[in-house]
Amino acid sequence: MKEARYFYVPQAHVESQLPSEEATHALRVLRLQPGDEIFLIDGEGTFHLARVTIASSKHCAYEILESMPQSPTWNGRIHLAMAPTKMMERVEWMVEKATEVGFDEVTFLDCRFSERRVVKTERVEKIVIAAMKQSRKAWKPVVNGMTPFSQFVSAPRGGRKYIAHCYDEVPRADLFDLLTQPSSSLDEEVTVMVGPEGDFSIDEVRLAREHGFVSVSLGESRLRTETAGLSAVMMAQLALRKR
Repeated sequence: MKEARYFYVPQAHVESQLPSEEATHALRVLRLQPGDEIFLIDGEGTFHLARVTIASSKHCAYEILESMPQSPTWNGRIHLAMAPTKMMERVEWMVEKATEVGFDEVTFLDCRFSERRVVKTERVEKIVIAAMKQSRKAWKPVVNGMTPFSQFVSAPRGGRKYIAHCYDEVPRADLFDLLTQPSSSLDEEVTVMVGPEGDFSIDEVRLAREHGFVSVSLGESRLRTETAGLSAVMMAQLALRKR
């Protein structure tokens, strides 16, 4: 039995062929032929079983045999907002793993102590898509570009909002304890902000608190930015997962 092949095709139900990059992989690497069955992920919650109808040098057409809506495996939405590290490879690793674990949105923050102020979201999108296909997620996480810190915290935002930092002089609660409180609503969006390698500035922490963000800790260890981001996603995933 052939291994199931998954391809990302936005609006797969209205398209009739794979996007160019997916077609190249299907034809030149996998050498798919007419009659071969594949799975399409539309990134909006549905898998589609399809059959290849045309496999030319540059085009791979298909017909959908069955559409299979999926159910989310966690409640609410998980939104990670983090300052990218100087070494972009660490951010890309974090985004890949967070996608595999499961989250809904990532926003990159431009903070006072940020060591990187430019992010190529096109490359991050490709990493997200590859991780989504590998882990067989039906929804594609939203990737937002660099956003000024003050703009992000002041934007209207519902749900539960947290800022993780290392300042002892500012009271902090444990993030996982807050997320798993019996009184917590599971259907709300959870937004967690993680700072740059030099942490948020104290003024940024105070500004976030003024806009309703709760000051939190991610545990006793001092974590790298990318480790902190992934830890926050995993805590939210464990707290919000459907049982």
